[in-house]
Amino acid sequence: MKEKTYLMEEKFLSPYAFKSKDSVGRLREEESCPMRTDFQRDRDRIIHSKAFRRLKNKTQVFFSPEGDHYRTRLTHTLNVSQVARGIARALSLNEDLTEAMALGHDLGHTPFGHSGERILNKLNPKGFRHYEQSARVVDFLERDGRGLNLTREVVDGILNHKMSRNPKTLEGQAVRLADKIAYINHDIDDAIVGGFITEKDLPKKEIKLLGKTSGKRINTMISSVMKESDGKNCVAMEEEVLTATMNLRKFLFERVYGDKRFAIEEEKAARMITALYEYFASNVKAMPEFYVSLLDNYDIDTVLCDYISSMSDVYVVKTFTELFIPNKWSI
Repeated sequence: MKEKTYLMEEKFLSPYAFKSKDSVGRLREEESCPMRTDFQRDRDRIIHSKAFRRLKNKTQVFFSPEGDHYRTRLTHTLNVSQVARGIARALSLNEDLTEAMALGHDLGHTPFGHSGERILNKLNPKGFRHYEQSARVVDFLERDGRGLNLTREVVDGILNHKMSRNPKTLEGQAVRLADKIAYINHDIDDAIVGGFITEKDLPKKEIKLLGKTSGKRINTMISSVMKESDGKNCVAMEEEVLTATMNLRKFLFERVYGDKRFAIEEEKAARMITALYEYFASNVKAMPEFYVSLLDNYDIDTVLCDYISSMSDVYVVKTFTELFIPNKWSI
């Protein structure tokens, strides 16, 4: 089965695609699977990880939303995977590698979305970046400190999915673009449902070019990537479409992420996360045993970020309540 996949990749994939047989391998050498390629195994390991399951209760935009249809960090991850695989398929890239990168790209993300990331970045003297934490999760933290032992190509895509960074493979470049395409469009949908904006508020020039619905916009963006990148050693979007896409992103920052209602909720999140950070810094043995054991090899700020970034929104509130809110007495 695996050998058949190797042959199909050689025959049908772009000369610029990264072939499964060319992987440089894992941090720790291990026996290969006779059925699955290493990238297929990586995808499966990510899906079965605890960090992946926790994404369902982590914020995408709205803190602990009560509605059933708001995106979470998990649904965002699935959206990114869908878009990235669409790009990879259109450009004849390695879909297995692309999917593994996409599914793992936010495993180290904080509770309360980018607000939580900003808070931990302020608390930790060395800073905190979710993409670095995602790589740390798969390399060291999952499976009780053994890590998932993923291939170096998948970890590179996870570590470099921000637009400011440079993944080594075209598959990584596809995930980097897919992340933007996915969150810009689904955040617009959630902002409309949440009453922060209406469809009439969206910038008219950009909507005319890209499309009135998220589905049409995503199709326009992926089609643009295909036109700009087909047959080339790059994954990029046409300049006009890229400009319109980034203008929509700017609109979101100004009208949605910058809304004062978010600032109020972020202040609440900051108080909780800061209180937990300071409490566990002074009471390290109150952390779960696994995180206490990490102190043998890592400094306290790194371990505090490991623990707190692993929490879901609900678990932060639960832990904060148990530590700082008095219990009700019944007489």
